[in-house]
Amino acid sequence: MTTARFDSIAPTTYSTSVVSDVPAYEDITVDDLRAAGSMKWTKYPDTLAAFVAEMDFGVATPVAQAVTELVAKGLLGYLPSWMESDLQSATADWCQRRFDWEFDPGSVFAVADVIRAYEFAIEHFSSPESKIVLMTPAYGPFFHIAQHHGREVVEVPMLREDNRWVIDYEGIDAAFENGGGLLVLCNPHNPVGKVYTEAELSAVAEIIDRRGGTVFSDEIHAPIVYSGQRHIPYASVSDLAANHCLTATSASKAFNVPGLKCAQLIATGEHFRTRLEKLGMVLTHGASNAGVVANTAAYTRGDPWLDSVRTYLEGNRNLLIETLAEHLPNAHIIRPDATYFGWINLQESAPTEDAQHFFLEHARVAISDGPSFGLVGREHIRFNFALPRKVIPVAVEALGTAMRSSALPR
Repeated sequence: MTTARFDSIAPTTYSTSVVSDVPAYEDITVDDLRAAGSMKWTKYPDTLAAFVAEMDFGVATPVAQAVTELVAKGLLGYLPSWMESDLQSATADWCQRRFDWEFDPGSVFAVADVIRAYEFAIEHFSSPESKIVLMTPAYGPFFHIAQHHGREVVEVPMLREDNRWVIDYEGIDAAFENGGGLLVLCNPHNPVGKVYTEAELSAVAEIIDRRGGTVFSDEIHAPIVYSGQRHIPYASVSDLAANHCLTATSASKAFNVPGLKCAQLIATGEHFRTRLEKLGMVLTHGASNAGVVANTAAYTRGDPWLDSVRTYLEGNRNLLIETLAEHLPNAHIIRPDATYFGWINLQESAPTEDAQHFFLEHARVAISDGPSFGLVGREHIRFNFALPRKVIPVAVEALGTAMRSSALPR
């Protein structure tokens, strides 16, 4: 078994719950992360955690203050209408300010999380016999939830062209011609980190409109977009797109609060909004008060913290690419322009067994196994680089050492 030298990650001090709005990220240590007890750092003991979509940078001060104030006031009962109204206004203002996307705040509905929003899209806005179309590689639960609802999943793999990701428009069109009803668009795309252009989104909208389909646009990673790129909400590109799209978003990934259970389902199509209003509490039940105030605080007062985190993550992304070239020279990665994931193609040197299990055993590094993102995920892994920067070279070196091990199965 290959053993990574984790003792080379120098210990310092770290507040395990809340960091300031100008955080000292390099003060974060592996020991303190483990001691804090997050799922990311306790699921696989004594490993470096680069798998589940959590960041290691604490919580923005305005978010922590909002939740603390909520508890102090004892507002832990059912969700009051004023609190939901604040979230609606905050979401609309945030989207206008950050993405130049304007819509009526009344089209925002609080839900428990993006996956619950996805379930509503399947249940209420696609016919029971229709298929779910996924542009792959795709977030694993998109497969599982569709199958749980008795739906067939059609994979339309992304294409690689000139070291960039390209949409297979013909594949999407064919999928809808053969029974597709709902396209799941991950915008920006998890796990490849693609930022879609207006032209690309408009081309998709024309296909969906012609085929009479619906788009579920998961835009939870929209705040994490790097220099030179701009997030364009799918529903903002045209009236066609707005009318056949349900957009789901949340502060949970960008502000590291998924456990507080709150997302926003945005219904820009009037028929969608009318239907969701009739569902009432059936839709909104499950969004927690703490999650609602955390999202509201993030959208209204969290910009400085987010911008700091995003700058740090961009440096981490660049370091990941550099260290892959050094320690895994046969691997290939298309530089992600968004998210905090690296989608790494190990190519012919990939382990023949389950990659996650292999690297847990031989490298003591937890990554996400590629096949969980679809058939195109074979020979791939997803690496979460939302880590203290000094951890990245240690983790990547451990992966490379394990790959070169004479015990590696072929």
